Amino acid sequence: MANATPVRVRFCPSPTGNPHVGLIRTALFNWAYARHNKGSLVFRIEDTDAARDSEESYNQLLDSFHWLGFDWDEGPEVGGPNAPYRQSQRMDIYQDVADKLLAAGHAYHCYCTTEELDARRDAARKAGRPSGYDGTCRTLTDEQKAAYEAEGRTSIVRFRMPDEPVTFTDLVRGELTFTPENVPDYGIVRANGAPLYTLVNPVDDALMEITHVLRGEDLLSSTPRQIALYKALIELGIAKTVPLFGHLPYVMGEGNKKLSKRDPQANLNLYRERGFLPEGLLNYLALLGWSFSADQDIFSIPELIEKFDIADVNANPARFDLKKAEAINADHIRQLDVKDFITACEPWLKAPHANWEPADFDEAAWQAIAPHAQTRLTVLSDITANVDFLFRKEPVEDEASWTKAMKGDPAALLTTARATLEAADWTSGPEPLKEAVLAAGEEHGLKLGKAQAPVRVAVTGRTVGLPLFESLEILGKERTLQRIDAALAKLAG
Repeated sequence: MANATPVRVRFCPSPTGNPHVGLIRTALFNWAYARHNKGSLVFRIEDTDAARDSEESYNQLLDSFHWLGFDWDEGPEVGGPNAPYRQSQRMDIYQDVADKLLAAGHAYHCYCTTEELDARRDAARKAGRPSGYDGTCRTLTDEQKAAYEAEGRTSIVRFRMPDEPVTFTDLVRGELTFTPENVPDYGIVRANGAPLYTLVNPVDDALMEITHVLRGEDLLSSTPRQIALYKALIELGIAKTVPLFGHLPYVMGEGNKKLSKRDPQANLNLYRERGFLPEGLLNYLALLGWSFSADQDIFSIPELIEKFDIADVNANPARFDLKKAEAINADHIRQLDVKDFITACEPWLKAPHANWEPADFDEAAWQAIAPHAQTRLTVLSDITANVDFLFRKEPVEDEASWTKAMKGDPAALLTTARATLEAADWTSGPEPLKEAVLAAGEEHGLKLGKAQAPVRVAVTGRTVGLPLFESLEILGKERTLQRIDAALAKLAG
């Protein structure tokens, strides 16, 4: 059923450090929900923490979103009726709202010192009471305020929470109720006048008419505070309605712990550098808390948009499984048109990834080997090691592979294989080359698997790689025999 009010969601990251895959999962769910409902996605930047935010991280966020294929209807680069979309450029707006909240009695100045707050919290904990703010400054008279200011005390601005429970229906978790003792009055403006996240986030949501707030489970405890603030903003004519909330499950890492920024698996840039396809990575991230169907894990982005609904998100924590992410990415690589696969691999066939001289790159050989490589890759960066034997004057020296493959009497096997390959028909595809190595193996009492191992290492330098006989065909007779000769010389030496 269509929504009566057009869906408006927002994604509002802080530009700190590298993009986190959990953050990208949140962005994906917001984007997919907006597109599924033919609504709008507002992209905001929460950059009010000057000590932690950086322009480099801001630019990295934009670059990452472009790479992933996200688009947005309002925000940086595209503008919109609610500009500016960086909180650091909206300070006058927040100050004005804070002043209105104070004037209406929804907020008040709190002069408690850090030491006083700590002492009262400790006393409350020892007495078994909730340790949040105890409301000391809620009813200060003008004389008391003047006395505190005469002492040189500064004040923060606190929002006055209602004295009754806050109940709301979470789109993921159902009905939730928070009692007053567990949601005390909270700060919205620092003593230096800087607005806090607890103010700026709901104010922007209100002014930008956000209808659905889809965010991480870690922010659930702040939701009753925000709902109370929205209601105050409605009373002041600043907001029209309280948005609906959906709190997304944690993304877990090793040891049943939340995937932290320090966890190597959390860094989006690592997946990009390894050559994950955006479609493959987004497919996997969508499965962290949501499922396409009981019997289908692989889907396209258009299919995701068509099917995604926040009501289908699971409240239970989702574990990040790198092996499954790689397997899904491999499926997406295999589904590419071969021309698109060739284009996608280009960055890994050039410096600094390529371990061959640029002049030795053979475009015809690459075009010929690409369809065989496409079926074998997990990530695009694997392509370099899989095809370097074609473009190097000599194969990679890998002593571990050499030792593993050159067992028994490799010189005898390679001598026979060289003779059968030299006599083979190199113009009729890979099958005659396979028959040649099979014949060499039979002469020495070896099955094909054992017989081809020394040949593979002699020619490619590695024990595993692309289909051997297709590789030999593309490398060519002359270069293949030269490499077998070099391997025989090494064994003799």
